[in-house]
Amino acid sequence: MIDLKQFLAGIQQLSEEKGIPREKVIEAVEMALAAAYKKEYGERGQIIKACLDEKTGKFKLEQIKQVVDESMLKAEEEPEEGAGESKTEEVNKEKKEKASAKDKDRSGSESVGFGPETITAESEEDKKIRFNPERHIMIEEAKKIKKGVKVGDEVSFDLEYKEDYGRIAAQTAKQVIVQRLREVERNALLDEFKSKEGKIISGTVQRIEGPNVFLDVGKTTAVLPAQERVPREQYRIGERLSVYVVSVEEDFKGPRIVVSRSHPRFVSGLFEMEVPEIASGVVQIKNIAREAGSRTKIAVFSNESNIDPIGSCVGQKGTRIATIIQELNGEKMDIVEWNDDPLRFVANALSPAKVTDVEKVDAKHEMIVLVPLDQLSLAIGRGGQNVRLAAKLTTWRIDVRSAQNPKESVEGGVADIEAEKTEAADTTEVANIETVDKQ
Repeated sequence: MIDLKQFLAGIQQLSEEKGIPREKVIEAVEMALAAAYKKEYGERGQIIKACLDEKTGKFKLEQIKQVVDESMLKAEEEPEEGAGESKTEEVNKEKKEKASAKDKDRSGSESVGFGPETITAESEEDKKIRFNPERHIMIEEAKKIKKGVKVGDEVSFDLEYKEDYGRIAAQTAKQVIVQRLREVERNALLDEFKSKEGKIISGTVQRIEGPNVFLDVGKTTAVLPAQERVPREQYRIGERLSVYVVSVEEDFKGPRIVVSRSHPRFVSGLFEMEVPEIASGVVQIKNIAREAGSRTKIAVFSNESNIDPIGSCVGQKGTRIATIIQELNGEKMDIVEWNDDPLRFVANALSPAKVTDVEKVDAKHEMIVLVPLDQLSLAIGRGGQNVRLAAKLTTWRIDVRSAQNPKESVEGGVADIEAEKTEAADTTEVANIETVDKQ
């Protein structure tokens, strides 16, 4: 008998160190004992199950057998006397002949009668099992042991508990425990980070390999690939970064966590962290258009008439927005008020420029925007960035013109969202953020 107090203390310690449930550690120990017993005392084909009684510290060992009937069993094949080939050779030869016949039938050349009915019968035959007395029990025998048992049920038989195990059995038990705990640890990590998908976490730069940056995020490592990095951002070993969890996938080494600093959702996540009104739902983020590292436009809205959505995001003396801009390394931020009137929304989206008039052209899904001459360059932005982001934010084609000459388009003043959809799809789509419907 084991020292129960010391044993359970060891299990608790292992559970805390690995960060896995205590029950899973006990399950691994039970599986290890079952494997060791089978290695030392069991028979081939046996299914052994061990169960720990935590009150007494004793293990109970059982052999499990599946209840079967004649319809589930393969017919026994006996070799003919004087046959020149062994049973194995006959079976292999028969399989080859059947496979060849199937190939001919599929190719449409020579048919040898292997139609759909024959194939179905063959498929059912493949599902049948060979009776093994160590892991199967006939239904008639099972009913003598357990009343009400049905085909497919399991029947257990108690086994004598053994305390002496050889070196090979002990090594087998050790391997089972290590393998099982690794598997449980991987699954626990996967579940933990799956729950963080779509959220912001922090990590420390562990290493940089080519274009990829690897972050220590606690119990595992996350990768910040080149396409998810902000252009011109430099990272140093040991630097602490906030990142957005894009995806968590299962890998044989553990969860593969892909994170981002360029994703639009990273910005919305930062606002949720810094602005209580957004976290509570009083203020809503309707859409985001971002050119990572350069500029972001964010459309916000509140159903509460006494709540200023822009003021809530900016904070007193700009403290809230300043914290976000600092995290984004100085990226410019335009917060505009969303409006269900597309004319007003487009005018707001061109902020900080002042708009004189907006005309809607439904046939082209276009807005012609007039601004004072001294506001023209501000409305267009450097390299057309301001009007381009406004078009992405509103999903309207925008043509910015001078109020002094409203008939003529100006260079760089047209942003066609349709032309940029392929290139900017990842920038304009933001999950969990209501995108403005086209009017």
